[in-house]
Amino acid sequence: MRSLWARLGLRARITLLFAFGGLLLSVTIAVSTLTIARQNLVDDREERSLAVVLRNADRVASRLSDETDPEALDVVFDALTITDRSLPLLRFNEGWTAGKPLVFSEENVPSALVDKVDAGLAARIRTRLGDKPAIVTGIPMPGVDAAYYEAALTNDVEETLNTLTIILIGVAAATTLLAAALGSWASRRTLTPLADFREAAESLAAGELDTRLTPPADADLASLSASFNAMARSLEDRIERDGRFASEVSHELRSPLMTLNASIEVLNNSREELSSRNQTALDLLTDDVDRFTVLVQDLLEISRYDVGTASLQSEPLDLVEFVRQVVAHSPYPAAQIDAGELQHLVIQGDKRRLAQVVANLLDNATKYGGGTTRVELRDRGEWVLLAVEDEGTGVAPEERNVIFDRFSRGSAGGSRGAGSGSGLGLSLVTEHVGLHSGQIWVEDRRDGTSGARFVVMLPVGELEDFEEEYA
Repeated sequence: MRSLWARLGLRARITLLFAFGGLLLSVTIAVSTLTIARQNLVDDREERSLAVVLRNADRVASRLSDETDPEALDVVFDALTITDRSLPLLRFNEGWTAGKPLVFSEENVPSALVDKVDAGLAARIRTRLGDKPAIVTGIPMPGVDAAYYEAALTNDVEETLNTLTIILIGVAAATTLLAAALGSWASRRTLTPLADFREAAESLAAGELDTRLTPPADADLASLSASFNAMARSLEDRIERDGRFASEVSHELRSPLMTLNASIEVLNNSREELSSRNQTALDLLTDDVDRFTVLVQDLLEISRYDVGTASLQSEPLDLVEFVRQVVAHSPYPAAQIDAGELQHLVIQGDKRRLAQVVANLLDNATKYGGGTTRVELRDRGEWVLLAVEDEGTGVAPEERNVIFDRFSRGSAGGSRGAGSGSGLGLSLVTEHVGLHSGQIWVEDRRDGTSGARFVVMLPVGELEDFEEEYA
């Protein structure tokens, strides 16, 4: 029960608590009302019936003597106060005379009551005559060998209590439903501001750093809103500051890198004049400067996303021909392109960014996946699929989201070597694809062989749609 309660949402729990409280309150009131009503109605009936029984007993006693003819006892009942709910019964000597023998006779009198009356004590008892409740009173008559019994039917009291029970059950059910409705309304009013906080937090996590909350009228929520806005403002300032720092550093590094590249080019032109040891050192320096140049360019590109200056230069692209050209001019021109029946599909996209997407996926497959085996293109209606497969060991499920983070190279990129990268390639692919309102993920190859399959889904839309979205 505790685990089930924990799985319920806060709104459901509040509603159930209100409903349970309403049910408990209504049941308590109903039980108290029924108990008091039953006691009052039965006591009232007992008092009224007792007064009638005593009066009738006096009348019977005044008309009985040892010489009274038992055959004439019916005449004695004529002087009694009898209602439709009163049933007289007289024991005289050894005989019994009943006013309504079919309903109340000596067989209906409880033996315990008879014993007390025979002992000279007046007594009363609650019993049932058939299917009807009744109060039976016995009065001894010590002057003669007689006893007077009278049954007072209380079925009207029972019917009244049954009707009251039905009414109280209906009121209890209505109260419970009303309490549940009140709980639902109260929880909705209470949690609505929290839903605004949740949406704001999700927007902030999605990168909308300018997200702010409108302070509500409630003082407690207003302070919470102010704290959230202060946190969002601080986070935005921090990210912008870090982005500007990376951008400025990248810009400052470009000049010395250009000088280094020019110097290395000069040295490479005189390579034959260098010793084999110096040539090896020059090769290592060239590789590291190339890697450093790529890293600075990637950092500069990443910083544009961080500070919000990245823009989409959208234009119509024949995707199949575009991918063929990118592969042909990449360091891996032998990669197989499988476009299926897709020949000409024009999409809207940024040529430079999409070219970097394809190039980075090819580079990633070569460095970490044993080489690119296939580039697949498929039409998916409003979307187009671009997949790059490799023949490596694949990507472990626990790393399939991590590898798209910045500076993450996964377990395959843990050692530094000639094929190692900066860890920004897939992160840039994610940013570029996201700027095109696309999606990217990694999965196992579908042909059953070992390797990873990086899938990019891009929307097929009109040029003006992209211009409006990224204007």
